[in-house]
Amino acid sequence: MSTCSPAFRLVACLLNISEARNKGIVESVANAALNFPSKSNSFKCSSTVLNIFSDRDYNRSVITIAAPVENIEESVLRACQVAYKEIDLEKHEGGHPRLGSVDLVPIHTISPEVSLAECGQIALKLGTRIANSIKGTSVFLFGHADQPLVRGLVERRKAVNWYQGVHGMDFSRVGWDLGSPPSQRYGCTGIGAIPYVTNCNVSIDCQDLQLGKDIAKAIRATTPGGLAGVQSMAFKHEGRVEIACNVEASKEVSSEGLFQYTSPEEIENRVREMAAKKNVKLYGTKLVGFTPEEAYRRAVNALSQENATAWKCSAEYRM
Repeated sequence: MSTCSPAFRLVACLLNISEARNKGIVESVANAALNFPSKSNSFKCSSTVLNIFSDRDYNRSVITIAAPVENIEESVLRACQVAYKEIDLEKHEGGHPRLGSVDLVPIHTISPEVSLAECGQIALKLGTRIANSIKGTSVFLFGHADQPLVRGLVERRKAVNWYQGVHGMDFSRVGWDLGSPPSQRYGCTGIGAIPYVTNCNVSIDCQDLQLGKDIAKAIRATTPGGLAGVQSMAFKHEGRVEIACNVEASKEVSSEGLFQYTSPEEIENRVREMAAKKNVKLYGTKLVGFTPEEAYRRAVNALSQENATAWKCSAEYRM
């Protein structure tokens, strides 16, 4: 966003829930995040849902909630309450790792005027409220909610065995920070604050999962020569292989007030180049949600126009 834009203090949550095959449940979670008394006088509504991305094969949805910083905690709490009520993890099956019926609750700044430290305080309060008010739930913390260590999402996921999260797993081996020991019903929810994340999922036209894993490893930021901010995994998906990438924005904004991150085009080109070495073609690319600037712009427009259900009327609805 330009430095000359109004300095609205906005925050987003890319709420990941373990449900995609029942549209009614997914939209009931989204609607629960809306229309409550606002603590902010800047806009006409308390919060807005900008986008819902649901993947039936993974049985996973990402709901993009945006709100003034004063409202995001209450908005996300209300959404989580409905998700916990409606989603029984014991009955969940899908092709994506998961630990919780509400699997991931990342709080992101989409405005340079809101710090990650402030988002971390919100995330910690949110996790505490969930653990105290919804009996049987479990929470692990990451990013700026994980004080004083501030461990990243990948490190915390490894520590709590998130990558082994499949149907019928043994929850006695799952770690947690707040609430009750993880259960088959709710599992364990990750709550934290990290730089804004976009999701770019690139499919290659083959069923060679090992090739996908090799590409995912090569493009990770932690690999020498990898792409900045990219965290990637490979899965079988709809008869092909998908390299699923979380793309974390830089902690610092540019001199123009813009968030810095690896573009989807860079990721797609790198995957294409590596797949071509094995005579495999690219099949397609999906973007989940928006860039930080898009999220900010859309949030300002929706909140100013009292458009809480922005996902329903966007011409660029990404599903």
